[in-house]
Amino acid sequence: MSTTLGVPRPDQAAYMLRAAAGAAGRAYKQQLLELLDIRAGQTALDVGCGPGADLPALAERVGPEGTVIGVDHDTAMLDEVRRRTGGWPVVEIREGDAHALPVEPGSVDRAKIDRVLMHVARPADVLAQLHLVTRPGALVGLVEPDWDTLVVDAEDVGTSRAFTRYTTSDVVRHATIGRGLARLAEQAGFTVETVLATAPVFRDFQDADHTLGLGRNMQRAISDGYIDEARGRRWFASLAEGPFFAAFTLVSVICSR
Repeated sequence: MSTTLGVPRPDQAAYMLRAAAGAAGRAYKQQLLELLDIRAGQTALDVGCGPGADLPALAERVGPEGTVIGVDHDTAMLDEVRRRTGGWPVVEIREGDAHALPVEPGSVDRAKIDRVLMHVARPADVLAQLHLVTRPGALVGLVEPDWDTLVVDAEDVGTSRAFTRYTTSDVVRHATIGRGLARLAEQAGFTVETVLATAPVFRDFQDADHTLGLGRNMQRAISDGYIDEARGRRWFASLAEGPFFAAFTLVSVICSR
């Protein structure tokens, strides 16, 4: 079991696929798909589709008469998603920016954007684009974390709190966007139908280190002078020594056009 700080960031496609395949990822994604009520023959849009982890499930639901559109700006991601979805003729992969979606206005029945708004430059503009490309009666699913709620159990509670503060202030662009999803959706012209909050729990240190970037981000915090090096290294090493616990809040919003 490694307790080394500052390990290189994993391949992004592999990282996203592993996160989606974990127990926490499967649970909220299944819930989101059920709430979206995707039906045969519809057009479903996945904004920021990444390596395409969710596209096969969307394709199954729209059936052979439907269409699934996956949009991402990362060419490496698009290469991976084309490889993964080559057997799904209903899936269309389009390169594009979430701020200027390459989708015809009023053409989408169902849309989802999953843990993407926290990274984009202007979340309100992305939601305005979603409003533009969806048709009246469409359903849109939004999922984002609230990193202010990240808790990592350690005897050194102060360093755990400092790690969360650093994650919120310096690591993630819009770290608390989860709590504002419903408000932002209404401001974009959607009607909010459902708001849910879940708390993915991590009991395995290696899994949490991979998904939450414990080692990588602690090394950044040390390099930035945010956390004392000796203190940060002791904290990180202690996480691997005994029973592990970490959790954060994940907010899901279903809204209608």
